[in-house]
Amino acid sequence: MPKDFLAGVLPEYDVIVIGSGLAGMTAANVLGRAGHRVLLLEQHYKLGGLATWFKRPGSHTFDISLHGFPYGMLKSCKRYWNEEIASNIVQLNRIRFDNPMFSLTTTYNREDFTDLLSSQFGVAREEVTRFFDTARGMNFYDDQSLTTGELFEKFFPGREDIVRLLMEPITYANGSTLEDPAITYGIVFSNFMAKGVFIYEGGTDDLVGKMQAELTRNGVDTRIRCDVSKILVGREGIEGVIVNGREIKCRAVVSNSNLRSTIFNLVGSEHFDSKFVEDARAVRLNNSSTQVYMALKPEVEIPEETGDLLFCSTASLFRTELLLDRNITSRTFSFYYPRTRPHGKQRHAIVSSTNANWSDWADLNDQEYQASKQDLIETTLDALEKYVPNCRDKVELIDAATPKTFHHYTKHQLGASFGTKFEGLAVSRALPQQVPGLYHAGSVGIIMSGWLGAINYGVIVSNEVDQMLCRSASLPTPAPAT
Repeated sequence: MPKDFLAGVLPEYDVIVIGSGLAGMTAANVLGRAGHRVLLLEQHYKLGGLATWFKRPGSHTFDISLHGFPYGMLKSCKRYWNEEIASNIVQLNRIRFDNPMFSLTTTYNREDFTDLLSSQFGVAREEVTRFFDTARGMNFYDDQSLTTGELFEKFFPGREDIVRLLMEPITYANGSTLEDPAITYGIVFSNFMAKGVFIYEGGTDDLVGKMQAELTRNGVDTRIRCDVSKILVGREGIEGVIVNGREIKCRAVVSNSNLRSTIFNLVGSEHFDSKFVEDARAVRLNNSSTQVYMALKPEVEIPEETGDLLFCSTASLFRTELLLDRNITSRTFSFYYPRTRPHGKQRHAIVSSTNANWSDWADLNDQEYQASKQDLIETTLDALEKYVPNCRDKVELIDAATPKTFHHYTKHQLGASFGTKFEGLAVSRALPQQVPGLYHAGSVGIIMSGWLGAINYGVIVSNEVDQMLCRSASLPTPAPAT
């Protein structure tokens, strides 16, 4: 008899959270800590969404994707999770760039970039300071007509090399382009420039394990293999969900699912006004990505001078469309030293990350797909050879993920790795005005992408849900009709 993953579930909760990405887990944790009855439902067999892991024979554990985030992640984890989680967040000190235009190593913060731009790229320090101050002063309510490309042209006209230095890592991190509003670049870039790039030391398996324990301490009912097929809406708003064929009632839903899937599949367009539906249909999904995971043999070590993150490219110029091209010219290599997972076996690993288009993978038949996947692996090894000589002889295990992989495990439309484009944020924020009790938290609008953006969006939404629940609890019960 199949296992009942909803065994013991209550018939009703205050809040149901759909999806256990970092936004969903954080929203559930904050609401549970506030004393609300929270049910967290995850369709996969692991929590974490795109912040999860997988294992392979030989004690090899991989984070499924590259994770680098600003210093604000430490503060958010300390405040909204716990000190134990925050204490594992450490800075990466060797961020390398290697391309036909320049080769350098940086700590990736404002002080170091100011020195680089003035000494190596020949820009007056006053102009660099003015650029950083402008980016730092950007916020969501600014003029959205100025594009990122126009911002760079204003401060560094004709300097393709500077555009590459300033833009390439942000494009890798959240899929942003030169055509997107400048605020989507400035806000994210300034967050990194505050103190550099940080990671969670211990791996996502350790992180998610600690988060799950904290959720349990705060009374959150967490369930895996529970696939929500419908969000139930009545005359007054949210009434519950259908999960694994069972109806569970609630007063509010926080969807950590894809924004478009939430609106059109889980709820249904009939519950929204026509202008909102039009705006929601116009929301563009962001791009997907590919990963190549390489575990090195036990006796092989990588010198730490190789770097923590390496942004390498053979393209003569930086172009966002080239980062998505199936004929890959640009890769981000993430080097995992034993300190990355200090409690496991002392192993070295390398993960290559590349942005990708769903369309290049979606329609391949099985034979074509496997051949393309193998080509991805072989060309990645070719590129790595420059930085890890004889790498083919040093690799013990190798695997790869494609946009189809991410679609299979996360159910994100088009395998989107970074949620939606900028216009998705306004649609996401407007959901409770359309359907009382319906909220969304996740990777939307570039600003709210990545680990820090996801956690902070979960906090913002959980505070709104808490206020709504407290208001509704204080309302007098209406007198029965006579």
